[in-house]
Amino acid sequence: MAGSMDLPGRGDDGDAIAASLHEPARFAVVFDRHYEEISSYLRRRAGRALAEELASETFVRAFAARTGYDLGYADARPWLYGIANNLLRKHVRSEERRRRAYARALERDGLSDELDAVAGRVDAAAGARVVAEALAQLSPADRDTLLLFALTDLDYDGIALATGVPVGTVRSRLHRARRHLQAALEPIDERSRA
Repeated sequence: MAGSMDLPGRGDDGDAIAASLHEPARFAVVFDRHYEEISSYLRRRAGRALAEELASETFVRAFAARTGYDLGYADARPWLYGIANNLLRKHVRSEERRRRAYARALERDGLSDELDAVAGRVDAAAGARVVAEALAQLSPADRDTLLLFALTDLDYDGIALATGVPVGTVRSRLHRARRHLQAALEPIDERSRA
């Protein structure tokens, strides 16, 4: 890849990670090759500001865990996507707890009805809202699998590596997620045809 440091042997991510075990600076090759792609995926899932933070944390954690990387894999992207997904899931859980705490506090203050009315006006894009709600209703595993499929160029094998499950499970999760989204979008399709 242009701008990447040449490595002995195949010159793949496994080689770069192996070299970084003795020369930590060699891990920069993996960072240079994949940072933008991981960051782009996270931007599409979490927004620009959070994505930069999570992308950086992904590589910090990957660097710290590089001794556990299976050097037989030439492409570290599935491993990196797995780390990024775990960080994103952790962030979403924290945000959900924070949101519920805010909601409880607002209910005690009697402001929740006013805020609901404002939120209803702000959230006028019904189609996007339905999709967001449908995605939120998916299990985290199904949602992550679907979004890895939709927002990256990973194939089923890569998604299986990223999520730590067999390829058959990836296929099942995608099938289940697609059926769920299709059912959620049917009322919108019917309204648009009318």
